Amino acid sequence: MLAFIVQRLFQAIIVMFVVGLISFSLFQYVGDPVNNMLGPEGSIEERERLRERLGLNDPVPLQFMHYVGNALQGEFGLSYRMGKPVDELIVERLPATIELVFVSAIIALLVGVPMGVYTGLNRNSWLSRIFLTVSLVGISLPTFVIGILMILIFGVWLGWLPTFGRGGVVDLGGWQTSLLTLQGWSHIIMPAITLALFQLTLIMRLVRAEMLEVLRTDYIKFARARGLRNRAVNYGHALKNTLVPVITIMGLQIGSLLAFSIITETVFAWPGMGLLFLQGIAFVDIPVMSSYLVLMALFFVIINLIVDLLYYAVDPRLRAEHVGGAAH
Repeated sequence: MLAFIVQRLFQAIIVMFVVGLISFSLFQYVGDPVNNMLGPEGSIEERERLRERLGLNDPVPLQFMHYVGNALQGEFGLSYRMGKPVDELIVERLPATIELVFVSAIIALLVGVPMGVYTGLNRNSWLSRIFLTVSLVGISLPTFVIGILMILIFGVWLGWLPTFGRGGVVDLGGWQTSLLTLQGWSHIIMPAITLALFQLTLIMRLVRAEMLEVLRTDYIKFARARGLRNRAVNYGHALKNTLVPVITIMGLQIGSLLAFSIITETVFAWPGMGLLFLQGIAFVDIPVMSSYLVLMALFFVIINLIVDLLYYAVDPRLRAEHVGGAAH
């Protein structure tokens, strides 16, 4: 187990180093930070002083070492557009994105897994056909189209829900949350469903396919031959083995939710990291762009590490392989 963790940590460090190098390259080859911060009206003396203060006159390897050191401390410089430290902007925007992704992941799991189990156990029922049709729509339609349709139906035509922004925010010791108020839930429900729909349908189809495959295995037939009840066979044996690959795919899908949140946050004007990143692209705000890249890579690495450890704990075949490899 320890060797497995060390191996995964080593891989994670390599990934973060490569991402950091790419992020640092944005500072070197995408625009001039001095020109972006001072504008064309800045004098030569002001430019030189700013270059010296930012360390741009140092050799590139030394600049990279400074960049890595600052990144490890959570410092990514000043936003060109807002003139504020990027770490402050991240602290302001990150809770909104994490909340949106968390609620979307819960919706995708709580709805997708039962739908997949039902369609796997009741392949020919009319409700299964409806679920499969809805899942086909969820996979086919782009996220921004789903968001616009939801705004049109529930926000404009019916007037049930607000169409943009984040409301009902409560401060919990520096962490801003909207999940403790009814107004907050009314704002987050449409963006969360929009973001979750694609992942929900993917989970449903994966669980259905795995259920159908597991139900055809010999040990399930043997369990039925022993006289076990259908509930015990379906949920005690089949579902348990079905969820092993679902753990892996769900971990990857949480990373996808972070990526897709850019589109959803733009459609609903949700004040999260995705919207901040798109605004940074529009204004060539390189510190914001590079910090977003590093932060998302860090999230992906942490999620994949957790999924690997869970998969290792759940699947005995992996443990057997590592024990066998150690013996050789």
